[in-house]
Amino acid sequence: MLASRILRQPPRILYVRSYVSKAASAAPKPVPERVTSGAPLAGATRSSCPQNTILVGLNYLKDQPPVLALPDEEYPPWLWKLLDKSDLPDDGPGGKAEKRRLRRENRQRIRDQNFMKTQ
Repeated sequence: MLASRILRQPPRILYVRSYVSKAASAAPKPVPERVTSGAPLAGATRSSCPQNTILVGLNYLKDQPPVLALPDEEYPPWLWKLLDKSDLPDDGPGGKAEKRRLRRENRQRIRDQNFMKTQ
């Protein structure tokens, strides 16, 4: 009874949220040039993109200027240490270093077992 009542009703329009595209008449805004002061580091580049590169995907707000990459000197020093591997001191059995090592070995053992199940 319920299924037949649902099938007799006209289909309802489902509204899906989507991004609004800019109108065709809107002119693109020019990219502002950054003026920086200070001497660049001698041969030491840390970032993966040069200065004033447009970083695609970071400006998610409408009608905002594009996000530009800054020179390496303008970023805080802690930013360059985020991807460094942290060395834990060997603090004996039951310490953080041993727990991390055991966890890594256990994950690898599980991956190996799952791989062997597919063969």
